[in-house]
Amino acid sequence: MTEFKQVIIIRKDLKLPKGKLAAQVAHASVEAVLKANKDIVKRWRLEGMKKVVLKVDNKEDLFKYIQEAKDSNIVNSVITDAGKTVVAPGTVTCGAIGPAPEEDIDSLTEDLQLL
Repeated sequence: MTEFKQVIIIRKDLKLPKGKLAAQVAHASVEAVLKANKDIVKRWRLEGMKKVVLKVDNKEDLFKYIQEAKDSNIVNSVITDAGKTVVAPGTVTCGAIGPAPEEDIDSLTEDLQLL
């Protein structure tokens, strides 16, 4: 049986404080879920809503993985910060891929490390 998951990719070059990082990860997750197929979301929820947070070096790397998700027709999101706290307005902080079949996401992100 296919299992589903979601990955959130965060830019480590921003060195976000833990609270800011947590908020950005939540924004990315919610935004992708709101765009996702409702049947996939339902199955993902029943499985426990598996999420993994991974890191990339910079914005260019983040967009590389997001583009690969787009090219593979996997739901995704990119979060651009409003700039009210620790980063400048318009800073891209993170993105989400999925929920989608775990093997599809792993094929795109298997070389990334956990945060």
